[in-house]
Amino acid sequence: MPPPKTPSVKLFGGDKLSPLKEAPHDMRDEILRLLNELMMEMKKRGYVPDTSFVMHDLEEHKKEQQLYMHSERLAVASGLLKSVPGTVIRVVKNLRVCGDCHTVLKLISDITHRQIVVRDANRFHHFEGGICS
Repeated sequence: MPPPKTPSVKLFGGDKLSPLKEAPHDMRDEILRLLNELMMEMKKRGYVPDTSFVMHDLEEHKKEQQLYMHSERLAVASGLLKSVPGTVIRVVKNLRVCGDCHTVLKLISDITHRQIVVRDANRFHHFEGGICS
């Protein structure tokens, strides 16, 4: 069986970031703290996790936890922490972005006033100001 797929993350300047699942990750706590702050702000703006994108038969709160740890969210949070304001965050992902993560990335681009570009298995997504072009 092939190893699980994880995205690689590159900032506009070309720096490559290591995935959170690599242990020990030097920024794990900071990444999770930032994601938690962003999640609280998104929920204030009306975001409700779409757990239909979790394929496992789990309790609802565990499905939300599964979504919370999707690799593109972790990658974007890592990019936000490691870059200077105004830098474009670029994520390269070898799988498709799920619909819930698409919604989340639109919100993160609006909250942080940052441009986020994600290349997934099918297309480029350009998130800016809460919109995907």
